[in-house]
Amino acid sequence: MLVHAWLLATCMLGQTTDRLPERFEFTQIQMGMPFRIVLYAPDEDSANAAARAAFAKIKHLNGIMSDYEPESELMLLCRTAGTGMPVKVSRDLLTVLSRSLELSKKSDGAFDVTVGPVVKLWRRARKTRTYPDAEELAAALDLVGFRNIRIDEPAGTVELLKKGMQIDLGGIAVGYAIDEVLALLKERGIASALIDGSGDIGVSDRPPGKEGWRIGIAPLEADDEPSRYIVLKNAAVTTSGDAFQFVELAGKRYSHIVDPRTGVGLVDRSSVTVIARNCTIADSYTKAVSVLGPARGFALIEEVPGGAALVVRAADGRRETFESKRLRNYLVDSIQEKADD
Repeated sequence: MLVHAWLLATCMLGQTTDRLPERFEFTQIQMGMPFRIVLYAPDEDSANAAARAAFAKIKHLNGIMSDYEPESELMLLCRTAGTGMPVKVSRDLLTVLSRSLELSKKSDGAFDVTVGPVVKLWRRARKTRTYPDAEELAAALDLVGFRNIRIDEPAGTVELLKKGMQIDLGGIAVGYAIDEVLALLKERGIASALIDGSGDIGVSDRPPGKEGWRIGIAPLEADDEPSRYIVLKNAAVTTSGDAFQFVELAGKRYSHIVDPRTGVGLVDRSSVTVIARNCTIADSYTKAVSVLGPARGFALIEEVPGGAALVVRAADGRRETFESKRLRNYLVDSIQEKADD
């Protein structure tokens, strides 16, 4: 779903502080992917306790939003589709669905979490290396439509209007989990942290003695080193592309990112990076920009406060790079040493 990003930190010259918090790092598989947590804490015991709480939070959210877990809250909701029954849902699921619908409306359906039935067919296609059956694909596409989600925020309920609908939160859930974990760590007194969910990266305050978290933007090719670096604090960056997840059928390469409007995996090789004030936005907007392309996608990004994007495409054997207006605000010189890699 997501591509790898390289993490480093950059030092602020001339700044020294006695008894700075120590740096600790933890890695664990959550949501079916490696989650990396880097945090600064006064001692090992408090760091370990914070990390345990963080991973427990991610596990809890996965139990709410996973479409792989049959008994997740999301899957229980999907079983009520077409019954005419509004369902009371948790704050987390209500928030993620509400934000998903907001982006669906802004992007004219380029981002749509009701794409689940189509995504299921493309997952099978990647395993069997066969194109989805035309009739099955048409039937699945008929179930896609964000307007068939009815949310009553004051009541805290969600109703899925069409029988057979399947919600897939793969384009937003990881980003939301990262934001929630950063908030949890702040509540526990951990002011400076980074959470990396397989390339979805959110950061809080800058590390002690440093100007921010230096992050290398993942390149188009999986084996390449990053050529652009950014420095962030209290922000997020996500890169989506087909470097790792794709299938080649009859000589054509199909991305795991599906256009909800056509039901077909994207065929333009691209890597889309979005910077935003939180990871929920960055995660979901990479999918919308991937589908819309640079021109329409950047128009969407310009509406996001502080938002920026980079698109790298390989079309007809040549590489094209597109930068949104605010990207230059985040770029820094190439890294000199990989102190925090």
